[in-house]
Amino acid sequence: MAVDLLDHEVSDLCLGKPALRSLSISATIEDALSALKLTGENHLSVWSCDHSKSDEGEFGGDCVCVGKVCMVDVMCFLAREENRANPMLAMKSPVSMVVSEGSGVVRHVEAYTSLVEVIDFILEGAQNLIVPIDSRTSFNSRKKQLQKALFGPTLHNGREYCWLTQEDVIRYLLSLIGLFSPFPALSIETLGIIGTEIQAVEYHSQATSAIDAISDALTQQTSVAVVNEDGKLIGEISPFTLASCDETVAAAITTLSSGDLMAYIDCGGPSEDVVNVVKERLIEKELDEMLGLLEQLSLSSSSSSSSLLSSSSCSSDEEFGLSPSTTLPSTTRWGRYSRSSSYSARMVRRSEAIVCHPRSSLVAVMIQALTHRVNYVWVIEDDYSLAGIVTFSDMLRVFREHLQ
Repeated sequence: MAVDLLDHEVSDLCLGKPALRSLSISATIEDALSALKLTGENHLSVWSCDHSKSDEGEFGGDCVCVGKVCMVDVMCFLAREENRANPMLAMKSPVSMVVSEGSGVVRHVEAYTSLVEVIDFILEGAQNLIVPIDSRTSFNSRKKQLQKALFGPTLHNGREYCWLTQEDVIRYLLSLIGLFSPFPALSIETLGIIGTEIQAVEYHSQATSAIDAISDALTQQTSVAVVNEDGKLIGEISPFTLASCDETVAAAITTLSSGDLMAYIDCGGPSEDVVNVVKERLIEKELDEMLGLLEQLSLSSSSSSSSLLSSSSCSSDEEFGLSPSTTLPSTTRWGRYSRSSSYSARMVRRSEAIVCHPRSSLVAVMIQALTHRVNYVWVIEDDYSLAGIVTFSDMLRVFREHLQ
């Protein structure tokens, strides 16, 4: 019976999904940055189109989504050694310089593709599936031009598209979990899905040493663990959290330690003292242009700082549904998530790092991840040492093996 249900078409999971906001592969990083701020999206799809093959101009043609871009791509690019001295020039670079290049990160599928095929594509490395959707909205010429001016065209090949994520598939499987009994009740240790190949940095290490790890975690839709010298999990540098910040975090990555970077993106945003430390170190390193970028954005946000600080203040654990069973002792420092007053007004996840134990059941871990909108859960031992990580792709592999 479960096999029959998994033969449902992928279009069933796309009901109600909005059309993708898009960006041309010919755009610059500066264009991508402006579009991310204007749309409030965490990611934008990047398309390569040959409009000469269509009478619909920029809303048709032979188009393919080649990847996606987010604020984390931009800040990691600006923080790299070759771009630190002249970030304004670096932002003139083509967006192709930061588009995720991992094999099969995005993949086109038809609306009639079965869910089993989708799971196979994800296990092959796809992070997002590009699915055509029916648009019942009639776009007249003026609306098309307005759409193009604000967000870029949503129509490609004469159609609109959405993308399907690993989270969408896991949520669907959870709704059918009873059909897979009894294996979802087994522990993740028994199922052998605790991954040990993780991205991790030491608390006192320079944040610049974590740039590659952050980029890799973004591609893999995981996170970077911050551990102490004993291998115990202190917190994480989450691409999800960074995506809700602005490009000035590049300055923090350039000057701070990994632990201080956690504090910089902590709930409520960086304190004035931390910002001053970043500025002093930029001066010491003679990174005048990056300093100017930081000061310019800080100045532009000062008029709205009081209202934003009010709205971004930390809320209680209960408000965000945090389980006491996943909280470490008060002596252990865990990063919390928000943004400074200069950050965009996008919704941000403010929660403590999500952890489980090797004895946790698969279904419990699925619920944890879905509740907190993450694609992974850290696995810790009884002494709080980091044992590994469980990801959505690990979970999907177990379901696929069960079907076989």
